[in-house]
Amino acid sequence: MTQIDFYHLQKQTLDQVLPKLIEKAYATKATIKIKVGNEVRVDFINSLLWAYNEESFIPHGSKKDGFAKEQPIWLSAEDDNPNQASLLFLVDGANISLETAKNYERIFNIFDGNDEAALQQARAFWKEISATDFSKNYFQQDDAGRWNKKA
Repeated sequence: MTQIDFYHLQKQTLDQVLPKLIEKAYATKATIKIKVGNEVRVDFINSLLWAYNEESFIPHGSKKDGFAKEQPIWLSAEDDNPNQASLLFLVDGANISLETAKNYERIFNIFDGNDEAALQQARAFWKEISATDFSKNYFQQDDAGRWNKKA
């Protein structure tokens, strides 16, 4: 059964949070897909992952890099999954159909709680999956920026 986790950004930006979450996910040796809202942001996230920390390395690629099947982390604005990822990160308003969601073990839906449109999209997705057998969790940042699972 697919697990869908909602990460409600309130204290930090996606740019601050995403590399850390990707780094933790990559440490599990799982393959990862990052679905971004549009191609411009694919380029931005690509650059962000290369430069966010001089002391760590997060191997990743996108359509511009090629070799999709060999990439442990694939960035795209499309529904493709050429590296057969088991983990999916949805960022920048990217969405996914419930049918496609079944192809992943775990989905991280990261949304900006300070953006009304992003908040409404996350609520609609939560409501949509509530009528399914997907497992779901909701995480909210505390004042220190740590993630707390809410009931």
